[in-house]
Amino acid sequence: MHSLPLFHKIAGKPVIVLGEGPAAEPKRRLVERAGGDVVADLAEGIERGARIAFVAHEDQGACEADASRLQSAGLLVNVVDRPDLCDFTTPSILDRNPVLVAVGTGGASAGLAKQIRLRLEALLPADLGGLAEALQDAREALRRRWPRAAERRRALDSALAAGGALDPLMPEGAARLEQWLESPAIGAESGQVTLTIASDDPEDLTLRQARLLGTADVILFDSAIPAAILDRARADALRRPLGDEGDAAGAEGALVLVLRRA
Repeated sequence: MHSLPLFHKIAGKPVIVLGEGPAAEPKRRLVERAGGDVVADLAEGIERGARIAFVAHEDQGACEADASRLQSAGLLVNVVDRPDLCDFTTPSILDRNPVLVAVGTGGASAGLAKQIRLRLEALLPADLGGLAEALQDAREALRRRWPRAAERRRALDSALAAGGALDPLMPEGAARLEQWLESPAIGAESGQVTLTIASDDPEDLTLRQARLLGTADVILFDSAIPAAILDRARADALRRPLGDEGDAAGAEGALVLVLRRA
């Protein structure tokens, strides 16, 4: 990845937005939409402890000067239409509060990001946020149903997968959650599964291989498995080279995935 995507909480906090006109106004609206306090004066914003700033002057010299001053003061800066001066870029945002989907291109093409977001808008139901809130409210019920974190995570993965009981691309997900929790025993896959990887290209992974990589709790891999394949695994999965498993393979209730090169 060329950038690290993050969601930054700015509600009630000062955010510097410099400039006037059509380039600056969308940035002000964006900050206000996220609950931030727009500060239009550079010195005032720094004094108040702002951590990020948007610069949208029509004069490029003014943009460069203010960006330099802000970065010297330790702020992260976005300069409109100048990715070379940016510490961060703003994505095209799909809002299903509290679910947010951000599509970015690193400043390469805002138009491309927008069109991808519009396609996703048509796929995600309007009430998707309700499913997220229902899942948050059901945390204690989920812990009672699956006391082990690994089993709980895999049960949710199964329910939220395509065609699952809580498929997020289907409407009325919140209404389906209670019924799912009260349904008969739901299996959570565990144990050890071995996959033989025949290609270095992650696009050649089968659907089953991609699913197992995305849900396994422990990844045991031989040295010939490329990083591009391992990058498809869960970011928080425990990873161990084969021969250095320690107690990883014995994790109770875990799904352990063994990757071998063909």
